[in-house]
Amino acid sequence: MLNDYSTAKKLLATRRSGKASQLEAPGPSETDLLWILEIAMRVPDHGKLAPWRFFIVGKKERSALNALFEAALKAEKPNADKKNYEKMNKLAHSAPCLVVVLAKVDKKSSVPIFEQHLSAGAACMNLLLAAHSLGFVGNWLTGWAAFSPTVIKSFGGEEGDLIAGFIFLGTEEKDIEERKRPDVKDIVHKWKLKNKE
Repeated sequence: MLNDYSTAKKLLATRRSGKASQLEAPGPSETDLLWILEIAMRVPDHGKLAPWRFFIVGKKERSALNALFEAALKAEKPNADKKNYEKMNKLAHSAPCLVVVLAKVDKKSSVPIFEQHLSAGAACMNLLLAAHSLGFVGNWLTGWAAFSPTVIKSFGGEEGDLIAGFIFLGTEEKDIEERKRPDVKDIVHKWKLKNKE
């Protein structure tokens, strides 16, 4: 069984994303979502910088988000074709709940920006785990829009910031299938310092 949230151990062993386009209502309630976002913030954060911001994009704002994507595409990718615009429209309108996670870096800090970005990524993962623990399904997407200066700026981002993820939450309309995972033997190694020759 995938996304078995009966225990923390089972959830970690079975967590599986859904497809944003296949997530339907119900999504998290306002109370659920605030709890999910509180859990999302419980991540490693070198320097206590909180290098992440969460933006809830409500259903009434999805058309405005799509208009933003279209304007950004027109300005930044003048050769974009109909499929590009359709993809952005689909992204803007998927799932009943959308949280945009901005990696908001502190450029004056001695903490490397890379570490701040890692913390934002950890926040995205915690967000998914928290949502799954309540019985919802999530999908963490990035793509072109996550790196668009126009889109980043619309979420309060400045130079050096980026969108760590568009996190879609809802209920899966179809049964989720497991995906192929790497064999642990191919990924895990015991390190040993090589002797100098």
